[in-house]
Amino acid sequence: MTSVLAAGDHFVAPEVFVDALRRTSGDRDLQFSTLQLPWPVEPFGPVGTVQEASGTEQQLLEALPGAEIAVTQMAPFTGDVLAQAPALQFIGVCRGGPVNVDLQAATDNGVLVSYAPGRNAAAAAEFAVGLALAALRRIPGSDAELKSGNWRGDYYAYDNAGIELEGSTVGLVGYGAIGRIVARVLNAFGAHVLVADPFADAAQLGQDGVELVELDDLLRRSSVVSLHARLTPETQHLLNGDNLKLLPEGAVLINSARGGLLDYEPLPAMLKSGHLGALAVDVYDIEPPPRDWPLFDAPNVITTPHLAGATRQTAHRAAEIVAGELARFLGGQQPKFVANPDVLARFEGLRP
Repeated sequence: MTSVLAAGDHFVAPEVFVDALRRTSGDRDLQFSTLQLPWPVEPFGPVGTVQEASGTEQQLLEALPGAEIAVTQMAPFTGDVLAQAPALQFIGVCRGGPVNVDLQAATDNGVLVSYAPGRNAAAAAEFAVGLALAALRRIPGSDAELKSGNWRGDYYAYDNAGIELEGSTVGLVGYGAIGRIVARVLNAFGAHVLVADPFADAAQLGQDGVELVELDDLLRRSSVVSLHARLTPETQHLLNGDNLKLLPEGAVLINSARGGLLDYEPLPAMLKSGHLGALAVDVYDIEPPPRDWPLFDAPNVITTPHLAGATRQTAHRAAEIVAGELARFLGGQQPKFVANPDVLARFEGLRP
């Protein structure tokens, strides 16, 4: 009998984990306990030694006794929690990165941590393209104006009209799973796609029909720029007041990746001057942004509350990826997506 804690939330519910694990566990005898966390009804935030988590350490500790396996999206596996969970061997996190787990503490306590890259790639890519279309064609603003009784026929005037994706140059900053899907969709629209990513394979990009360039070159040439990079210390404020000046007059900027990739401070002035034609953002440096956030009063801004990955398919896909990782672990194989490979030495019997 293997004891499993399914610590779900209001997106990937505990029962979604349980159903996925039962389907993939074969004849293994799993005993489940569950924990319901408040995200996204309540925003995630820092908890103990982790930066993005939901619920409290005490809630998790009360649910963990005896658990050998834990699967979650947002539970706070801090150093204190891990130190008090001696039976725990495996944590499966159904996110693109296990930012709610203190990886050093997990390694120190001999706990293998797996994660779920690409689980929301389709959803996030579709959302980014949707933001681009909404910004380029003034869809949210014209909808709001019409509902308030204002028929904006002047949007058809040449100086106010939007631009098409077909024939436009679109720059993608980052070319992982999401960026590749965005590029494929943009190619179908007839856009010319530039990519800035130091880890991208130029030959592969050529096969994909996109052009690999340096970031500054991308900014100079793109009428639309969309961010798809991972947030690391090196990519913090990757786009900032210095290099944003390189954008062509009236360019559209989209950030549905991570708030920290973009320095928001210079954007209100750029929008008011018209240097930046429109901004569409789903992520923020502070989430949720304060009510007096300057961009709320800037022109041509579209804001959504971190929804890019919010599809029902994403929830099920995330649970299925974690269930597959656990099935490999219980079957004596190394999981595909190990976040702390140094801990593998503890599990000498796991086959590659």
